[in-house]
Amino acid sequence: MQRLDGLLQAIPVSRLCVALSGGPDSVALLAALAAARQGRASSARLPLRALHVNHRLQPQADRWARECRKLGRALGVPVSVREVVVATGRGRSLEAAAREARRGAFVAALQPGEALLTAHHLDDQLETVLLMLLRGSGVHGLAAMPAAQPFGKGWLLRPLLEEPRSALAAFVARRGLASVLDASNADERFDRNYLRHRVTPLLETRWSGASRAVARSARLFGEARGLLEELAQADLARIDPVRLDPAPPEGASSPRSLGLLGLASLSAARQRNVLRSWLREQGALLPDEVHLERIRVELPAARRDAQPFVRWKGGEVRRFRARLYFFPPMAASVADSRPVLPGEWLWARGRPFELGSGRGALRLLVDPRGPIARDTLPPRLWVRTRVPGATVALRPGGPTHAVKELLRVRGVLPWERDRLPVVCDGARIVAVGGLFVTAPYQARDAGRGGRLRLEWVDPPEFRVEESAAIC
Repeated sequence: MQRLDGLLQAIPVSRLCVALSGGPDSVALLAALAAARQGRASSARLPLRALHVNHRLQPQADRWARECRKLGRALGVPVSVREVVVATGRGRSLEAAAREARRGAFVAALQPGEALLTAHHLDDQLETVLLMLLRGSGVHGLAAMPAAQPFGKGWLLRPLLEEPRSALAAFVARRGLASVLDASNADERFDRNYLRHRVTPLLETRWSGASRAVARSARLFGEARGLLEELAQADLARIDPVRLDPAPPEGASSPRSLGLLGLASLSAARQRNVLRSWLREQGALLPDEVHLERIRVELPAARRDAQPFVRWKGGEVRRFRARLYFFPPMAASVADSRPVLPGEWLWARGRPFELGSGRGALRLLVDPRGPIARDTLPPRLWVRTRVPGATVALRPGGPTHAVKELLRVRGVLPWERDRLPVVCDGARIVAVGGLFVTAPYQARDAGRGGRLRLEWVDPPEFRVEESAAIC
């Protein structure tokens, strides 16, 4: 476990959790960790457990779960089992769907500061590099599996990447440990299995050190990946220093934006590097080469009054006022729909008005400097989306303005204009989002009822900076 101890020196880990499939690789990992607990290694001082994910795809699935629990009892390590539903659909392979379900189970189960340990080994790394090559991957793909990376609330560690499959199998055999055999691992319809059974044996026959040589290349690609990411972050900081926080709250669907003006000052290769880094920050499934080039070339070149976008299965990127906005797949469909409004708001009871998933809530708060005169509001208000053709005055005796124009001038994103919450007193508009209060409801002195402030709690990103002020 020297490799693991080396990883733990640089990573703040408080607990260890082994991803236990029941196969010989993960059995070897768990057994080695259990044996190491008698020594003085840093990993021996950390709480250890194992997690088995039951996909229920094989008739033997329940038996495998029982075998994993039995192994845990024999080794003195607690083993928990999580069952998942593997949802397949059009265009999704069973292999990918199972991997996604398994990953989701691990993310949900991982505790803060805990490290998930997987038994990926030297031969797995060879297969991964070959798969990435055949898919036309760049540096990030060819770096294959890193030994350590952030994962969920903790970390994902692969301490066996330098060990061949044969060494793990021999370890299990010497100790007389039982392991399960997944028949699907012999199914050559799956790309990885085909490489494992047909291609890599030929490579090892011709080049005996193929696995270690390719693993060394993967480490070098990993260094190159790190350098490209450093360059991307330096470029992002220089060309768009006011860009939004790239780590939105968990579950948030708000798009994160990127300025186009600075991007244009970079070479084409650095533009692509920045775009990939920006999309990774959003957790996006990166677009292929064609879609990435469309984002880079077509969106900046579109007419100024257009609302261009590029969509791929990982989401979509839209342009507005020289900025790019990313939407994950579900958020992209939500952005094209209208919220379920109108709704009645009995605000005087002190309750917020919930706007729906990812839209936040409205609250009316007592504020001695608030812009709304409390005694102008009835106890019952209505919240709806923007009223087409509506006009409002923003100061007593002042001119009226089309709400559509006010939203445009205040930099409201085009796809958000029909989704903004409009607070109404019957047919009259009181306020729009947190943007403005109309003249009849404005507080000009303390008044008998005092002042209120309309607050939009946890709103989605819905605007850019104002381009002008309207009095």
